[in-house]
Amino acid sequence: MSTSYLTKKALAQSLKHLMEHTPLNKISVKHLVDDCGLNRQTFYYHFQDIFELLGWIYKTEAVESIAEYRSYNTWTDGFYRIFCYIESNTTFCCNTLDSLGRSHLDAYLYDVTNGLIMGVIQELSSGMEVSAEDKRFIANFYTLAFTGLIIQWMRDGMKDQPKHMIEQLSVLIEGNFLKALHKYEKKLSLP
Repeated sequence: MSTSYLTKKALAQSLKHLMEHTPLNKISVKHLVDDCGLNRQTFYYHFQDIFELLGWIYKTEAVESIAEYRSYNTWTDGFYRIFCYIESNTTFCCNTLDSLGRSHLDAYLYDVTNGLIMGVIQELSSGMEVSAEDKRFIANFYTLAFTGLIIQWMRDGMKDQPKHMIEQLSVLIEGNFLKALHKYEKKLSLP
């Protein structure tokens, strides 16, 4: 591993550690570098601000870990991994949700969910004549529904079991991806 990556990882661990007890909005770069034993110049060499570090954490810890779950048969496993990440990092994620860094949590949830759903859409639409724009629209619709569900689950204290929620989602949308794609395919063939 490169020293740059190790430095970023140390900064990330410090931010997560500080967020266990301090709201994100109250954490300064000074707090962060003091916690991990680095200097301000090192921080600014790697990140513009704490929010960029926050985005890096979500991207490296979660987004890349679900790349293999972007098919129709595995999307529920990928979605479960999103829930597991949030449960394993509850304070960090909830602190982000209630801060000015909320956009980074939203972006993380959107990116990982959209990646999963777009993988399913691409797989199911193989051999179909559906425009890229329509595929993006379908994926965006389901992405926003799923991310809204996750945010509400977090706001409600994460009481529902993720496996149960995913089972409910699976029943709700079983066949609906394909049904939507067929409707958009017919739209293209209309005179």
